[in-house]
Amino acid sequence: MNRLFVKLAITVMAGGLLYSTPAATQVSPTTKRAAHVRITKGPEMERIDPDFAIIRWTSNNPGGAPEHYGVVHYGTNPKDLSQTAKNPIRLNPGHSYSVFRVRMEDLKPGTTYYYKVSSMEPNGKDDGVKSIVKHFTTEPNSKDDVAKSTAKPVTNR
Repeated sequence: MNRLFVKLAITVMAGGLLYSTPAATQVSPTTKRAAHVRITKGPEMERIDPDFAIIRWTSNNPGGAPEHYGVVHYGTNPKDLSQTAKNPIRLNPGHSYSVFRVRMEDLKPGTTYYYKVSSMEPNGKDDGVKSIVKHFTTEPNSKDDVAKSTAKPVTNR
């Protein structure tokens, strides 16, 4: 009888580890909002390819909701930054800073883009920080890539 009880207890515990319910998940606490959010490092380009780029920056921890978004406003004209890219992050209440990384997709090769960064809560409330307008140029498509895509296969005769 004791073996059956132990086996049942182990099965129930293992099942609990493999299956979780939303009620059992841990929710990050809301933290006190920072009096003034400022960018402490960057923004800087982490990666630039022909069709996408990743921008990274660090700010003091903005606090508030545990989920935030890094936001990049960009375009090919420094006076028209009407395109937007954003990526979510989870704030760590134990850290005094937050690192934001945003991937911009569907960019044109060999094109100069202008951008500024900001951050916000999921409800759209802005953290009150914006960078100056900066720029980068996407990588051109290489001649080797073009040659490979237009090359005809060689057949042995």
